[in-house]
Amino acid sequence: MRPDGDGAEPDDYGLPRVDVVVPDDARELEHDVVAYRREERRRRRRERFRRVGRPLTRFGVAIPIIAGALLVAMLSGVLMTAFGPRPAPRPTGAQLAPRPSASPGKIGGLLPAGNIDLVTGERTPKQVRDMRPAVVAILPPTYRCESLVAELAIRTQQSELDFYMVADPRPVGGTKGMSVKELRACAGTTHSGPPQVVDDPAGLLARTYTPPPGTPGSSATSLTAVFVQNDGVVNEIVQAPRPGPSLTGKIESLRTG
Repeated sequence: MRPDGDGAEPDDYGLPRVDVVVPDDARELEHDVVAYRREERRRRRRERFRRVGRPLTRFGVAIPIIAGALLVAMLSGVLMTAFGPRPAPRPTGAQLAPRPSASPGKIGGLLPAGNIDLVTGERTPKQVRDMRPAVVAILPPTYRCESLVAELAIRTQQSELDFYMVADPRPVGGTKGMSVKELRACAGTTHSGPPQVVDDPAGLLARTYTPPPGTPGSSATSLTAVFVQNDGVVNEIVQAPRPGPSLTGKIESLRTG
């Protein structure tokens, strides 16, 4: 084959005719050599990436997705542990007062005997008289969640007490009692010492400490706070408590009552 690319002359070896020009000076091939080496480096990098990623891609996209989900779950757990609300610890070991000064359900007496359910991720049965020392907030049917709930949550946490929220299931007029879902939504508005949500479908606590909705002395918009000492004795019952030093003092007194 001639240098001008004319393939008219036959190939002595019977190979296909190819237009190849061999330069007289090898330096003219320097650009091609640089490009070849660059492509080889890219090829080697791709091979290394394939070897590293082969265990993750052996089963398709499932492994990367599972690994990512586990990473997100671990990070979420760490953040929840570090910055999430912490339930207030409750002193244990105290026995019920053997001789209270009043009958059950009254100031100076024990909480009424009965059972309720704590509503967290699942329902947990609990005896009413084990709710101590604590502040028990009873919410009427038409109660609108207010800043008082957050105030009670903060003060009870500072005093290492439990804070329970229970709805009055008795209807008033055409309004049904507050549902557990609404109660949990209200409890979720606090950011320190979240309240423990109580389901009392029989209305034991509401019937004991609040008048029937719609009757004289009852309130359809204000909660009732029941202050329970460590020995199970009810220290005080306050309707529509207000934030301030007086409320803080009532809560702190439960520690030594």
